Amino acid sequence: MFTNIKGDLLGGITAGIVALPLALAFGVQSGLGASAGLYGAIFIGFFAALLGGTATQISGPTAPMTAVSLLAVAKIVSEHQGNVTEALPYILWVFFVAGLFQILFGIIRLGSLIKYIPSSVVSGFMSGIGFIILITQLPNLFGHKASGVLASIKAMPNAIAHINFIEFLLALLTIAIIYGFKKITKTIPSTLVALLLISIGAMLVLDKGSYGIIGDIPHGFPKPNVKMFTSFSVSEFSPYLLTAVSLALLGTIDSLLTSVVADNMTHTKHNSNKELIGQGIGNSIASVFGGIPGAGATIRTVVNIDAGGKTKLSGMVAGLLLLIILMVLGPLASAIPNAVLAGILITVGIGVMDVKSLKTIHKQPWSEVLVMLLVLTLTVFWDLIFAVGIGVFAYYGLNTVKLILHKRNLERV
Repeated sequence: MFTNIKGDLLGGITAGIVALPLALAFGVQSGLGASAGLYGAIFIGFFAALLGGTATQISGPTAPMTAVSLLAVAKIVSEHQGNVTEALPYILWVFFVAGLFQILFGIIRLGSLIKYIPSSVVSGFMSGIGFIILITQLPNLFGHKASGVLASIKAMPNAIAHINFIEFLLALLTIAIIYGFKKITKTIPSTLVALLLISIGAMLVLDKGSYGIIGDIPHGFPKPNVKMFTSFSVSEFSPYLLTAVSLALLGTIDSLLTSVVADNMTHTKHNSNKELIGQGIGNSIASVFGGIPGAGATIRTVVNIDAGGKTKLSGMVAGLLLLIILMVLGPLASAIPNAVLAGILITVGIGVMDVKSLKTIHKQPWSEVLVMLLVLTLTVFWDLIFAVGIGVFAYYGLNTVKLILHKRNLERV
């Protein structure tokens, strides 16, 4: 672990800086607040690196995991009459149990099955996640709030009719800087540049009441949520068990896909099942401190490797850096405009989508296009895990039919 200290420190610090604005944005999107995203990034990042099976992996809240968390949070809060405080213990138990399932998946060696998921299913799933993020952020772009895909679609006419032009402008400037600064240099993360420039500019130039801010971020070391254990009820939690399984499966897919990317870049071989155990422990610990769940994060992992990270120390450094930022700069981060995070998330949504496959859809085999579009649609409007399951079944089913038809044609000849 200590064979590449200089490279790991640089890689971890760079990845941590990249992770900061994303953690805040994902926390806000989840419905639990920016601090929940930051707590998730700290604990998952540290423990998944320490105990996982991919040396260079940087873990934390990701777009797919946040999309599912958003739906889970919205459902549980609505079932508690909109009272977040009463719903929170059950939300955190969903995250906690999801981590336990990931540990179980690692123990029973489920990690080796990831290779059987077809690329068309992965493509449709990732594009679906991108559409979920874009749709749910559109009301925020215009200065309004909505939770969930359908609610966001319904809220759009009112959001456009009563647009907050200041928040709209802040979001557009954020997006412009994120894409524009990359053309100047990629050495400094453009997301962080946008976050700092627009936030500081808004604080100096605009009236505080003219735009919404992310709100209070407690400084100091995160405190465990004891209430999740003292007020727990098996009968009340049992309806959410399937949601926990969905999160665990999604985290499994998300993390191991990133592990494959890391292997290709470093010419190493990760341990899939050990990685799942590390991710599960990280997610369970994060939930106790109020953090949202996460997984291996591709962009942050790539940044870490490019900056010189080679061992587990880099991921642990990234988590510790975010903890230091929380303890020192937490109150300052509270003043970041919501519109800035909306702009960041819109670029994340676009980045998550498999744009290359969508652009070349007319050149791909009809069966793979059908599977991709099926998974995409089910992901956006129904359930992410069922979308993957049905997509895998449809892929192998269609290929079996094609094989039978091909065999019959040969026999006729």
